[in-house]
Amino acid sequence: MLLTAVGLVILGAMEVYVPSIADTADSTKIVAKDFMFNPTPLTVKAGSTVTWTNLDDEPHTVVSDTGLFKSGGMDTNDSYSFKFERPGTYHFTCSIHPRMVGTVVVQ
Repeated sequence: MLLTAVGLVILGAMEVYVPSIADTADSTKIVAKDFMFNPTPLTVKAGSTVTWTNLDDEPHTVVSDTGLFKSGGMDTNDSYSFKFERPGTYHFTCSIHPRMVGTVVVQ
């Protein structure tokens, strides 16, 4: 196995792309698993894109309590992303399962 500087792994005759740290620097991930969002609270820098991914077998949504962002229903392994431009504290919930709540803090 050879890992190159650009994130390309060569396994015999097969090449597999591996994302580098630069590829994910502006993105932070939250997962919906076991009917909870994790991590929460999540702290990111202004300009970051947060991606929620549903890892449950039931559909979930991501809905801001102020209406700033709102996903559609996400089935298993579906994702939704939102770019946070301004500092602040942003609360969200799953509209299907209201006990699922979370917070993104943007600095």
